Amino acid sequence: MFWDKVSGLYSLFEDIINDKVNRQLCIEVADYISSTDKVLECACGTGMITKAIAARAKSVIATDYSIGMLKQTARNCRKLSNVKVRKADITYIKCKSNIFDKVVAGNVIHLLDNPMEALKELDRVCKPGGQIIIPTYVNKENTGKQNLFVTIMKVFGPVFKKHFTFESYQEFFENAGYTDVEYTLITGRIPCAIAVITKK
Repeated sequence: MFWDKVSGLYSLFEDIINDKVNRQLCIEVADYISSTDKVLECACGTGMITKAIAARAKSVIATDYSIGMLKQTARNCRKLSNVKVRKADITYIKCKSNIFDKVVAGNVIHLLDNPMEALKELDRVCKPGGQIIIPTYVNKENTGKQNLFVTIMKVFGPVFKKHFTFESYQEFFENAGYTDVEYTLITGRIPCAIAVITKK
């Protein structure tokens, strides 16, 4: 799997190429987490967001489909006693419905063949009144050109199913039936849009 192969190098992108945006991303996501929250994180990657969440949450289950990425998360979060690392498929989460206070899925929606299916699963496992937090890297403007991250990653092989702008990312959730969504745009070299859904 591609993500297994690049897992050891992926932190270079996070820490060097897009450091400013990623630091702000972690701050913004962590601000939604409280000390009583049980959090599910899907597509945790190397644990960049996991660490920020864990600093505030009661507990975090960090999941990813890539074993290589999970090994990086386990290493990066080894001192955090409230983090458990598990393999999971974001489109078929094997747990009961309505059990997590917060559900986080960072920078994965654009990679999926069926992002709506994933969104339904994120919604299913979130408690009523809880929040689904979905950050995704976006293009700066709708020029038809790929952002820097996409250009770099394409060299190595992954296929990006969606090339969102901030505007088209909002349209994605509107088309999924979510009209009351809080959005934040973090500007920088590779911008990141954060969508926060409060489950009714």
